[in-house]
Amino acid sequence: MRLSADLAPLADAVAGAVAAARRAGRTPVVLIDGPSGAGKSSLADLLVADWPAEGVPRLVRMDDLYPGWDGLDAGSDAVGRDLLAPIRAHGAGSWQRWDWADERPAGRIHITGSEPLIVEGCGTLSRRNAALADLTVWLRADDALRKRRALARDGATFAAQWDRWQAEFDRFVAREDPVASAMLVLDVTALDLTPAARRPARPGDLTDRVSGTTVES
Repeated sequence: MRLSADLAPLADAVAGAVAAARRAGRTPVVLIDGPSGAGKSSLADLLVADWPAEGVPRLVRMDDLYPGWDGLDAGSDAVGRDLLAPIRAHGAGSWQRWDWADERPAGRIHITGSEPLIVEGCGTLSRRNAALADLTVWLRADDALRKRRALARDGATFAAQWDRWQAEFDRFVAREDPVASAMLVLDVTALDLTPAARRPARPGDLTDRVSGTTVES
């Protein structure tokens, strides 16, 4: 699936943000946030597949770094502290993977170079993180649709944790007001976003060892 005409505002915003970051001599950073099931992962996949700007984007998913079901705030803080702030300061940062099966930290991912970076997931748009980005995007979708999407993607495991995670996200939203930090707000309720779990890995995804990415085991 390619970026549709409905997503033309996003394509234009990405192209403009990347160009501005290049002119400023920094790594372009795009943050995508919104509630669970809104389509953040799928939209990020579409951007990677049909990138509307210069460069080859790299993708970080917040799901890979939250330290457990109570880790939204910790993940939000960590991605800003360890990845976004260092990249803005000197073009290199890292993030700590989380092993959900063993419930412990896994390897650390190091990112260097000037290729664009996309970070998607709940909690990306804290005020501090938003100040370190070139484009901030907030997704909206119908609540019933969101839950169907999320549970279709993650199954019984997420179903058992839905209320717990939603409460944590609601607290984050009340404290950080991420919509106010969004440069672009998109309602994707009517869009056909293929679930990310059904997609093959994309060349820009950090599950692949792309240029400027080092994986520690």
